[in-house]
Amino acid sequence: MKKISNSFSKRLPGTLVKFLGVTSLTLLTTLSLNIVSSPSDAADPFRTKDTRKIGDRTEAAFKAIFLRGNYTAAEGLLQEAISKEPDEPLAHAMKASLAYTNKDWSGLETYSQKTLAAAQKLTSSDPLRGYLYTSVGYFLEGAVILRREGTVNGATQALNKLKQVYEYLDKAEAIAPEDPELNLLKGYMDLMLAVNLPFANPEQAIDKLEKNSAPQYLTYRGIAIAYRDLKRYNEALEYVNRTLTITADNPEVYYLKAQILRAQANKDNDKKIMQEAIVNFDKALSKKSQLPSGLIRQIEKESRNARKTLGN
Repeated sequence: MKKISNSFSKRLPGTLVKFLGVTSLTLLTTLSLNIVSSPSDAADPFRTKDTRKIGDRTEAAFKAIFLRGNYTAAEGLLQEAISKEPDEPLAHAMKASLAYTNKDWSGLETYSQKTLAAAQKLTSSDPLRGYLYTSVGYFLEGAVILRREGTVNGATQALNKLKQVYEYLDKAEAIAPEDPELNLLKGYMDLMLAVNLPFANPEQAIDKLEKNSAPQYLTYRGIAIAYRDLKRYNEALEYVNRTLTITADNPEVYYLKAQILRAQANKDNDKKIMQEAIVNFDKALSKKSQLPSGLIRQIEKESRNARKTLGN
């Protein structure tokens, strides 16, 4: 239990960003007009059958962030979604995630509460998604606690939130264990724990995520992150390249690829791979107008370090 608490307190916010606005919490070309306005493109982003009523604007904001990595476009779309689709918890959850990314701590707390309220309201008409986003609401509240109290003082409270997260995930899983939206969220959480805890089984978590979650571009990206953290760089590259076949304009995915290549180059002392990493850092930064300022600074820092290593 202590190991889970320590891992949770250290990794919760980053994981939050990766899934809901990540990592990664987790980012980018201009959103095309037909995605914003055409009803034919306003489908459930998770399911091809048994689709759920997710609002047009919420779905467009989801694609702006996760498919295109366009945080700039997502901000406006989320404002519209919250105004026009106030009962959709995913909209509030993404807004909370962007608040975290922008270090807007008041906004994080506000939209954490709104996520939980919308989820609990949704439970009567759609128990699966209601329970799912109730768990997300508690997850976000855990991030608020850690931010307010710190990882030492807030760890116990945050761990209690984690218990509530899994309590409601279990309720959702009892309704539809193979639901792709459920398995995407739960899969990211399971990978976070599996990669960081010595007694966990990352292969099992990866297999379940790949088989049952959607959309594919987030499934593959999550697996690439897991293999990166496991230092299995060839497999990480395989999955980040799969992601890029779907999200070829997303700079955050090029950043992930650059991280993997840089780690592999450092491990193998390989100049050619380091050069390739720098190329991918540059691809990510070519679209920095659409990225949060904090992420831009981080990419620039890692890019400088890669160039310094190459020079040496």
